[in-house]
Amino acid sequence: MTIQEILSPLRRAIDDYKMIKTGDNIAVGLSGGKDSLTLLTALAALRRFYPEKFEVTAITVDTGLDFDKVEVEALKDYCRKLNVVYHIEKTEIGKVVFEYRKEENPCSLCANMRRGALNGAAVSLGCNKVALGHHADDLVETFMLSLMYEGRLSTFAPVTHLERANIDVIRPMIYLKERDISGFAKDLPILHNPCPVNHKTKREYVKDLLKDIRKEVPCLPTNLFNAITHPERINLPVKPTDKTPTDKN
Repeated sequence: MTIQEILSPLRRAIDDYKMIKTGDNIAVGLSGGKDSLTLLTALAALRRFYPEKFEVTAITVDTGLDFDKVEVEALKDYCRKLNVVYHIEKTEIGKVVFEYRKEENPCSLCANMRRGALNGAAVSLGCNKVALGHHADDLVETFMLSLMYEGRLSTFAPVTHLERANIDVIRPMIYLKERDISGFAKDLPILHNPCPVNHKTKREYVKDLLKDIRKEVPCLPTNLFNAITHPERINLPVKPTDKTPTDKN
């Protein structure tokens, strides 16, 4: 997978959802995993020729769970190579989640705290947008998680405005599949995830479940993605009292 093959669907998503405007300073949430590193690499390349001129800043939220120092230095060097400002936001999220709160299901609390730290750092660094490395498979998995565990038809939006922080969250990689990102990222300086529950989550269960179903229904992920993103909602129950898009009031 080449950078050109990454940039094509990335730019299409940015154009489709009008994610970037001239003057934007975009904070990339850089966990150091394959997704966020691919996103950072792509946006750093895109800014050289995209008609809407923008800047890129990389932010890593340090949860206090002992990142490998050698890997962190490699990440710093990579950002310098890309000519991207790199900031590490130090927190005690790991201690709060695993020592103080001792959460049995820590992922939701940890994710909320990391998002808050990332958004706060972005604002303090003068960024008006935060870019996250979610891809097409994440979109489908989030939909399935919501369906299975919450009983809702819901997933994340390509663009979300956060009123309190007054920033936009964008997800430029929603047209990219995880396998394409994995192929591209194999030579990038991946940062090991120190989380003690890494790969032991409900999301991993759903990922494995979809993988098993795909053996019998290979088109399932694509069909789910198309159903989620298609503007038509056919024969879904609507109560007579519910407002529809054609309501005037």
